[in-house]
Amino acid sequence: MTQQVVKASVNMQRISPRKARLVADLIRYKSATQALVILQTTNKKASKIILKLLNSAIANATNNFGLDATKLVVAKILVNDGPTLKRFQPHARGRAYPILKRTSHFYIELIELNDELSMEAK
Repeated sequence: MTQQVVKASVNMQRISPRKARLVADLIRYKSATQALVILQTTNKKASKIILKLLNSAIANATNNFGLDATKLVVAKILVNDGPTLKRFQPHARGRAYPILKRTSHFYIELIELNDELSMEAK
């Protein structure tokens, strides 16, 4: 039996990947309903981005594949580095101080947890 994998991604978000991974680690391997509650109560900028991404993945699962939204589990969530915007701030004695404005790429995979798989896990 093959497992149906549902994917969603968003690129070029203006947040540091290091900060976004803190929020991504909170919902990894959680059920979709648990992950939604965690993201709604987390006070971080990345939680809003990941919440929209998770809602998109759930919509993909229900509309495109006909899966049950209550049985979905976050199988994989990645936050990778995007391109860095390099800017310069003037400093003393005519020097230029570099500022790195980092961006992130987000990727999420959901799977549907069947009764057979949940029995094997126990």
